[in-house]
Amino acid sequence: MHLLTGLAIALQLGGGSPPVHVRIETSLGVIEADIDSAKAPRTAANFLKYVDAGIYDNSRFHRTVRADNQPNDSVRIAVIQASVDSAHGAREQKPIELERTSVTGLHHVDGTLSMARSGPDSATSSFFICIDDQPALDFGGHRNLDGQGFAAFGRVTRGMDVVRKIQASAAEGQRLTPPVIITRIVRMR
Repeated sequence: MHLLTGLAIALQLGGGSPPVHVRIETSLGVIEADIDSAKAPRTAANFLKYVDAGIYDNSRFHRTVRADNQPNDSVRIAVIQASVDSAHGAREQKPIELERTSVTGLHHVDGTLSMARSGPDSATSSFFICIDDQPALDFGGHRNLDGQGFAAFGRVTRGMDVVRKIQASAAEGQRLTPPVIITRIVRMR
């Protein structure tokens, strides 16, 4: 079958464009992920805009959330969170509209990439990766009192061992000490 014909059939069956594959290069190893622009188009476009502009270059995984460091939370989760280098803070874009998991059909399962936020429609560049299934982060979940959940937009395809290594790294509370450097994030296809 001709490659373009096969791609056209795949798009018709899948209902959208193929995922964009990214490579997250960190000081502890490489993580690869597929970004789902078909199901979470606004969130994926936002993330990829930061990737393409090099905003994640020399950024960091700064937060680890695990069973031993959330004693006051009634709903516990397991994630690592990344933020851009403060020198890039001025280059952050306007917050994006929350794409709820009830609309996208994506869920916070092991390896999901999702946007961090303080309230609905407040996500900019910070993202996190789930360790194990985290249904409390989906729409209707109770990690946030607003019940709106977080915008899942991708999934790790290789490097969950690196994600788990980052999560297990030394921390003061939830702050990684030292943070794990993200050398760069690049599109692979």
